[in-house]
Amino acid sequence: MSAADDFLVEIGTEELPPKALRSLMQAFGELLTRGIDDARLQHAEVAVFASPRRLAVLISKLAQQQEDRRLLQKGPPLKVAFDEDGNATPAAIAFAKKCGVEVSELARQETDKGEWLSYEATETGRAAADLLPALVETALGALPIPRRMRWGAGDAEFVRPVHWVILLHGEKPLDATIMGIAAGNTSRGHRFHAPQAVAIESPASYLETLEKDAYVIADFERRREMVISGVAAMAATAGGVPVGEAGLYDEVAALVEWPVPVLGSFDPEFLKLPREVVVSTLTGHQRYFPLADKDGGLLAKFITVANLESKDPDKVREGNERVIRPRLADAAFFWSGDRQRTLESRQQNLREVVYQRGLGSLFEKAERVAAIASSLSKALARDSKAVERAALLAKCDLVTGMVGEFPELQGVMGRYYAGADGESDAVAVAIGEQYQPRFAGDDLPSSGDGQVLAIADKLDTLAGVFSLGKKPSGNRDPFGLRRAALGVVRIFIECRLDADLLQLLSVAVDTQPKTELKRDELAADLYGFITERLRRYFLDRDSGLQTETFDSVMARRPVSLLDFDRRIAAVQTFSHLEQAESLAAANKRIANILRKAGDPDDLSVHKRLLQDDAELALYSALESSREKLQPLLKVQRYAEALNELADLRDAVDRFFDDVMVMVDDEAIRNNRLALLGELRALFLNIADISRLSLGQT
Repeated sequence: MSAADDFLVEIGTEELPPKALRSLMQAFGELLTRGIDDARLQHAEVAVFASPRRLAVLISKLAQQQEDRRLLQKGPPLKVAFDEDGNATPAAIAFAKKCGVEVSELARQETDKGEWLSYEATETGRAAADLLPALVETALGALPIPRRMRWGAGDAEFVRPVHWVILLHGEKPLDATIMGIAAGNTSRGHRFHAPQAVAIESPASYLETLEKDAYVIADFERRREMVISGVAAMAATAGGVPVGEAGLYDEVAALVEWPVPVLGSFDPEFLKLPREVVVSTLTGHQRYFPLADKDGGLLAKFITVANLESKDPDKVREGNERVIRPRLADAAFFWSGDRQRTLESRQQNLREVVYQRGLGSLFEKAERVAAIASSLSKALARDSKAVERAALLAKCDLVTGMVGEFPELQGVMGRYYAGADGESDAVAVAIGEQYQPRFAGDDLPSSGDGQVLAIADKLDTLAGVFSLGKKPSGNRDPFGLRRAALGVVRIFIECRLDADLLQLLSVAVDTQPKTELKRDELAADLYGFITERLRRYFLDRDSGLQTETFDSVMARRPVSLLDFDRRIAAVQTFSHLEQAESLAAANKRIANILRKAGDPDDLSVHKRLLQDDAELALYSALESSREKLQPLLKVQRYAEALNELADLRDAVDRFFDDVMVMVDDEAIRNNRLALLGELRALFLNIADISRLSLGQT
């Protein structure tokens, strides 16, 4: 192995987008590592770093040169390479020329298929210094950046203008230009505390040098932990606990290079606003951390994380308090003004807001959602009055001043305004839960009407966009349809709602404006799209689930997602039974026999034609199982049903040991095919277990 040195690349930029910083950092490290691995450069650990103005990758013990590589080129077979007199043919001459040698210098290689001309050589590994600049450029060019910027007179493009580049392999900077910038070993420090250039003597000293000499904590994860611990400690001194989701810590860590928590306060009068309004104002606009007491009640205090150590911290605190005051005042103004009108009075405004070109207005969407919600409520044997009312009012908060200023509060403000209007609790809660789950891992609606409304809203979105022919493709999903479909899956299964999804999809499709697509095909397409999300849902939920288990149930196309879940659980339980492997193999064999026979479905078993004891025994066992299965299938107790069917193993094994199915006598043959068809049909009531590969490697 060649000598190795640590390698550091740092790309210094103007302030990077905070919400994308972590993903850019991780992608840069992954892409560069992949390129280095593909280039056959040996290395040890890879570490990634990022701050508001830099992306960096540190690779330990990166080889200074590629390993030499043995190359073996295979030429034409000898019978083609030489004529009958042993003279080289054009094929041999061309191969030798390609290898840069004479024909006499070629070797001969013996294989199972004969003897061939060959040429063996050693490719000397290239120096890492020659390869690394291009590998860095390639990794930067492949970063997930939706829109790139150009700056100055050059042609370079990046997420933000680049101002400096470090390429250090060992203690020596590489002679290279990246994005129009000459690489070196000079970084830049904190804009205010250490704006001067700072030299990085070696990759291993990178983090320490920036922290000690430049007031920069370049390690994103360490900086995030400093934000978390600093905020928590200051909150404790203020008698509260911080309020905020994990993403807020990521975003704040992406905004500062030298985190310093600062405690601030605001007028307690603003605590009369809905909690979500105060929290959204502090976190969304200012990226402050609100504080709550031990009972969860908000305090009139907040913590902000400054990006410097001020000589006058009170000035920093006063500045942040001064900024938040008008924000909260605006929110109070909207809260007061919006309640001057009822949600119902705003329905007329919805007629003037286009939901989506080709799908009408928001008012028309509300009517469609109400129709779907009504249908689902009836399918669940529930009163639909409250959820229909909620559906018609659900989008009215979109035309309020508060939601116009704070779009993330849609639904939340609708719940408050509905309560203020005197609407029932059921209606108000359903409006507040209509968008759940908003993201992966989000809470599901807790109320029955909220669950129905959330499903109806998502199904209308899915059916509407599909009817326009705009289903997701590749990584593009501008309407969030995959998220909507997964939300439907989660609510049906985790809230234990048993309803016919296909029938509901038909309702959703029928309520859409005129479409050129056939409605039955559109509903089937939607079912397929949702069940693909269902596959991912089950596999993510249970790492031990085999794809064959899902496929065995999917083959039956259950119309209820809850029923699908029960079948999956039953097949998983069945697969661990002693009899499962034998019965799965038998079902596979039966499926093959029936397929070769043309999959006859008009055959009946006639007891008088049963000749062998083995087929009589199987017939009797089927009759007994059928009688036990019917009540179990009726109440979807599939695990118990499969357990009953497991008792058929001995009869099935004996049948295949003793009975020839495809005999010459047509009546006997058809009778035995019918018997096997009935056996397979019993299993198909639950799943197609012939798709299971139990005991196979």
